[in-house]
Amino acid sequence: MSAWLPLAPCTVAKCVSAPDETVGPARRVLRLLGVIVVILGGLPCALVARRFGGARRSVMAMSWARAFLWVLGIRLEVRQGFTVLGGSAVPQGMSQMVRQGMPQVVPSGPGGELLVANHVSWLDPLVIAATTPCRALAKSEIAGWPMIHSLAVGGGAIFIDRERLSKLPGTVREIADALRAGQSVAAFPEGTTWCGRGTGPFRPAVFQAAIDAGAQVRPVALRFRDRKGGLATGPAFVGDDTLLASLGRVIAARGLVAEVTVFPVITHAYGLGLSRRSLAGLAQATVSGEALRLHDIPAAA
Repeated sequence: MSAWLPLAPCTVAKCVSAPDETVGPARRVLRLLGVIVVILGGLPCALVARRFGGARRSVMAMSWARAFLWVLGIRLEVRQGFTVLGGSAVPQGMSQMVRQGMPQVVPSGPGGELLVANHVSWLDPLVIAATTPCRALAKSEIAGWPMIHSLAVGGGAIFIDRERLSKLPGTVREIADALRAGQSVAAFPEGTTWCGRGTGPFRPAVFQAAIDAGAQVRPVALRFRDRKGGLATGPAFVGDDTLLASLGRVIAARGLVAEVTVFPVITHAYGLGLSRRSLAGLAQATVSGEALRLHDIPAAA
């Protein structure tokens, strides 16, 4: 098993549940038709987007991603998370709501940021793209999916061949070049999907791109909730699950919410001297809620 092909313990049988509340057959058909329309409508936009670079292409990708989530009935919530900074901390659970519904663009620093998130679903790149302008790090297998590949290329995706580690240095250079050019790149360093009840270790390779480019690293936590606020595992795409089965669960769900918690950046001024492995550990601990354990926080006097 390659380091870029880790195996999560999650399976459909053990971890994935059908939605508690569902929409009727008519609504499901409308959502499916909406997905088809958005995909077909996105193809000419993707061709146009290839001619643009940087910000204009990312904004077009953001609009398309928001439309895709909208036709699926997924509401987007963006929260500002907190973590250990300078010896003090605010628990992750005390996150502050920034905005509900279709959110405003999440501001980035003056240069490109490496956005690193936990990986739950095939929806994750769309959720990130709908939240902030960025390019996605996508697996090379997408090249075999004709329409999806065209959409990914139009959105500026950077492809990684996880089965050929000899190509990894070239991919890291491409990510670093994008960051130097002021473009943010979204990556999922776990290298596999989890059901949402836990997270896996972040692989350190992509963090080398941030070190090489002198770019900030912004941890992002993704979570899917049902209308009552509980964890929704229907969108998960784990184990031997199929894309059609996962899509069917998403289409059927009522009140599905994609929760995005955006944490403060890990800058090079803050993380000076940290190796890529240390940066990966800090980011993973922040996303998983373990950041409070990185320091001994004394009780209030």
